[in-house]
Amino acid sequence: MINSKIISIFLFTILLISILIFSQEIIKMTKEIISTENAPQAIGPYSQAVKAGNLMFISGQIPLDPNTGDLVSESIEDQAKQVLDNVKSICEASGHSLDDIVKISIFLTDLSNFSVVNDVMKEYFSEPYPARATVEVSGLPLGVNVEIEAIVLING
Repeated sequence: MINSKIISIFLFTILLISILIFSQEIIKMTKEIISTENAPQAIGPYSQAVKAGNLMFISGQIPLDPNTGDLVSESIEDQAKQVLDNVKSICEASGHSLDDIVKISIFLTDLSNFSVVNDVMKEYFSEPYPARATVEVSGLPLGVNVEIEAIVLING
């Protein structure tokens, strides 16, 4: 008797799970391309940013001035500011702000510039800070010294 009750409960549970699984509509995730004239245009076959689901992925930004197309090549501080201005412009083009960034990745050609970039970040971000990774690389596009990419939470 007990075994038949256990079997009945087990079969009923499987039936409920099957109904739940197969009755759900398949949600198709679409992607939306974000582009703005207030940040440098892509220098290759990629988009400035892509929204997918509740995230937006901002492509690596380098210190290109979108108004002139020139590289900002003064100090690492000036380069980092231009890069973050570019990231900010892309956020704003999608109706978001730097406060919505949940993760950034920083690429430096010289890790001894870490503290300078860190100080610049404090000018652009406030607590709670986004998660971050900083890595030293052997080279970056157009010979720049810093590149930053970001992930933005949408409707979070």
